[in-house]
Amino acid sequence: MYERMRTLREDRDLTQRQLAQLLRIHQTTYSDYELGRLNVPTVVWERLADFYGVSVDYLLGRTDREKPYPPRR
Repeated sequence: MYERMRTLREDRDLTQRQLAQLLRIHQTTYSDYELGRLNVPTVVWERLADFYGVSVDYLLGRTDREKPYPPRR
């Protein structure tokens, strides 16, 4: 799952600093997330999924289908 975080970021030519700013966290914290040193809070998974337009299940490696689920009504 951490590999997917890094791959999605790199595919969009973003630095860890840029993504950390978007998430309103420190760059070192984001780096620790990518390296698996810190557990990623649920809210961060949700923000990343929304930002990248993928499902949280995709980020977590539970599916290879990137497309997010339809929004709940």
